[in-house]
Amino acid sequence: MKDKGRFTYSAITPEILTALRDALGDEAVSTHPEKLTECAEDASHTRGAPEAVVTARREEHVVRLMELAHRYRFPVTPRGMGTGLAGGASPIHGGVVLNLSAMNRILTVDPVNLIAVVEPGVVTADLKRAVKAQGLYYPPDPASVDTCSIGGNAATNAGGPSCVKYGVTRDYVLGLHVVLPTGTLIRTGVLTRKGVVGYDLTRLIVGSEGTLGVITKLILKLIPHPPAVTTLVALLSNMTQAMNAVTGILIAGLVPSAIEFLDHRCLDLVGDLLPFEEAHGAGSFLLIEADGHPDVIAREIERMGMVCLEHGAREVLMAPDTAKRDRMWAVRREVSLRIEHSAAVYIPEDVVVPLGEIAGFIQCIPEMEARFDLKIYCFGHAGDGNIHLNITACRECRPERVEEGVRAVLAEVLRRGGTISGEHGVGVAKQRYLPMELHPESIRLQMRLKRAFDPHFVLNPGKIFPWDEAL
Repeated sequence: MKDKGRFTYSAITPEILTALRDALGDEAVSTHPEKLTECAEDASHTRGAPEAVVTARREEHVVRLMELAHRYRFPVTPRGMGTGLAGGASPIHGGVVLNLSAMNRILTVDPVNLIAVVEPGVVTADLKRAVKAQGLYYPPDPASVDTCSIGGNAATNAGGPSCVKYGVTRDYVLGLHVVLPTGTLIRTGVLTRKGVVGYDLTRLIVGSEGTLGVITKLILKLIPHPPAVTTLVALLSNMTQAMNAVTGILIAGLVPSAIEFLDHRCLDLVGDLLPFEEAHGAGSFLLIEADGHPDVIAREIERMGMVCLEHGAREVLMAPDTAKRDRMWAVRREVSLRIEHSAAVYIPEDVVVPLGEIAGFIQCIPEMEARFDLKIYCFGHAGDGNIHLNITACRECRPERVEEGVRAVLAEVLRRGGTISGEHGVGVAKQRYLPMELHPESIRLQMRLKRAFDPHFVLNPGKIFPWDEAL
């Protein structure tokens, strides 16, 4: 047995391996070192040491695995495509990694009832393409849309650029199949657009980071695909101007389908990739889109450009053709990779502040950089206040000084009425900051909820909450 603070877990013994293979089949269970290494971490590089990997291909596999985990008390860490940035899919207590990527079927696309039924391993971009072929639209579009899975999106309530107009993953999940930590399969939610029978377990499970149950099927709401989209780029002298322009657009009653921004540091890194010569030397960059009827969005995007000019934009450039628009989005999604590759110390944060606080918060960044000897890159979803702060430092910087700087940044976010995570989740990476935002009684209440679902704490243990402090 392995003692993990207040909890004692079984190692994956030969007896347990035999039980797993008997229940799931030899092909579903692996202890091969290469497979264990492959599933030891997610994109946050938080590393665990799994003892076995179970690749589920059917719902029954998940049921049988969780029944065994509950009986033998070994930890299970659900995993989709491993693109998470908070360590939520890292097996920090060892045990079994439950690989759900092979459960990747799109079971139904229903254009009459505007729903899709999918398994959790479906890649988000594949779903978007499949429903678009039938004239439908699934809006959530996280940055890793080409490599992340729908189940992982639901686990973290992923967002993306389109959430300024369309909302986040939770807004499109009508119902779920969920395997509880005891091995019981439940169905939550409805096939309809309304339903208020009992507590809303669907919305509770979405965003719970795989700590309350394993999602094995999702019923998703779809909408008609917008007939057209148009894009503009605004180049401004500084981030304060850019954020004031964003606020001006929203206050004017305009509803863009995306407003993304890059600060001058990000532009220095990726400006060479942009299809606009004018971008070189700009202090900030706004990428704004509108979708809908062609005549309507042509007028709307023109008004958005005028607002940007009123707030000091030095250039407003249209990018109506698909090739140029796709290139700009590819550049936007390249930003994080270039920052990570250029920095010795790299800490991705995804804070959110109220819209009226964006400009003021951005103005605080240079002072915090100077005070803690950091370099902070700012980009993200300006339309909903979700700012991706990539905090970097040199190799010589003391870790405790960097940590002090991170805490100062998060404290400023909270002081302005914001939150420390908009879409990455808490996982392991932000666990230590949770008491900065949540009242101790709120944490205790949520931990009691965890215990009600998972009495032996076998499902994705060690995530979200500082356990020893909370119980």
